[in-house]
Amino acid sequence: MARAQGARAQMALAFETTYGTPPVGGFTKMPFASTSLGAEQPLLNSELLGYGRDPLAPIKDAVTADGDVVVPLDAEAFGFWLKAAFDDPTTTGSSPWTHEFQSGAWTLPSMSIETGMPEVPRFAMYSGCVVDQINWQMQRSGLLTATARLVAQGETVGTTTSAGTPAALQLQRFGHFNGAITRNGSALGNVVSADITYANNLDRIETIRSDGRIDGADPSIAALTGSIEVRFADQTLVTQAINGDPCELEFAYVLPSGESFTFTVHAVYLPRPRIEISGPQGVQATFDWQAARDSVVGRMCTATLINDIEVY
Repeated sequence: MARAQGARAQMALAFETTYGTPPVGGFTKMPFASTSLGAEQPLLNSELLGYGRDPLAPIKDAVTADGDVVVPLDAEAFGFWLKAAFDDPTTTGSSPWTHEFQSGAWTLPSMSIETGMPEVPRFAMYSGCVVDQINWQMQRSGLLTATARLVAQGETVGTTTSAGTPAALQLQRFGHFNGAITRNGSALGNVVSADITYANNLDRIETIRSDGRIDGADPSIAALTGSIEVRFADQTLVTQAINGDPCELEFAYVLPSGESFTFTVHAVYLPRPRIEISGPQGVQATFDWQAARDSVVGRMCTATLINDIEVY
């Protein structure tokens, strides 16, 4: 008997026309490192008395479908997650195309995501998936991945795929070696690591339904936060923190073949950090920054992806 193995797992994704209704086609095969996406329905213990010490049968509670997907930052597939987090991009150019995703959209697209374990066989279709949060880190070495936190409406499990034959993408993966950080247009030096988290702060619409599912997930006030750990070499960031002035931070990745991903945070506010001397090694400082809407640009952040994909 075949047993499930993660090495044989697969994932396909398609955007929905109607929330919670998987499309009949148009799925794309997605690269991923791991996923905790799933549905669960807890049991409620019976509180009734009068039947002895042994409890009565439990009853089912509401269905919760959510989880994380760890994906590579790459030149093509990552655009699907950016669209899910920010809505449709503005696309310009002609091979390569420039896709600009902007924060602040009032509505977000929903997706249907199928995870498959063909050797069992088990194919789980998660409909009504909306991105609640996306996070990644910048550092000197290691594998570059992002974590997308999803809120879904429900799960449907079958023994055959409902995604048909998904379209394949060319994997062109960014690495930490391709990354750079700039502050107000100038290279930001002495950076040890950086963390970026964009959150849509979804509000689950938990209406009364016979199937126990949610009616939707609406975005509320967004949040863009992170941290920068730097070797303490000058007072530039500390001075900004003391003065309370914002700066523009740009996190960028560029491949030698020309594909690039640039995430620009237009108004970053820094807290005043504690500068500790913990030993004979170099002194480091951590700035837990927050972003806000920039009054000139009119938004909080912009994600720009340049690749050979014409339409997302």
